[in-house]
Amino acid sequence: MSNKQLIELTVNGVDHEVITEPRRTLVDVLRHDLRLTGTHVGCEHGVCGACTVLIDGKPARACLTFAAQVENTEIRTVESLSTDDTLSDMQQAFADHHGLQCGFCTPGFLMLAEGYLAENPDATKEEIREVVASNYCRCTGYQTIVEAIDSCAEQRRCAACPKS
Repeated sequence: MSNKQLIELTVNGVDHEVITEPRRTLVDVLRHDLRLTGTHVGCEHGVCGACTVLIDGKPARACLTFAAQVENTEIRTVESLSTDDTLSDMQQAFADHHGLQCGFCTPGFLMLAEGYLAENPDATKEEIREVVASNYCRCTGYQTIVEAIDSCAEQRRCAACPKS
């Protein structure tokens, strides 16, 4: 008797059908079935944040989410940020402010920042610092990550200002 089921997922605007076991995590389906390897597997306990994706616009740990739970939702991974080999404004800010080194934690920070700024476009550096504390980085320390996110938020606010 097979324990597998067909699930339908919308990832980065593309609909997918996946046959999988109900207990399989979203991070495993993203990486192994859909070949979206930008979402990283770190601690597998929801602590490190390397697997952070957006589910209906909100940051979520893909290692703690069963793939079957996210049918009828919009999932975004780090692959959704850049188009045509052009970095997104957030990715560019991370590059400009040296907010990455080995890059392992970077996709999780990028998706956490995208979700947070979508809900809090006027976030202060202190608020950003508190939010990014939920993800682990062993290489850069958090100052350059905070600066990158703050810079991107500032650019977005300026872009939204009426031109005179």
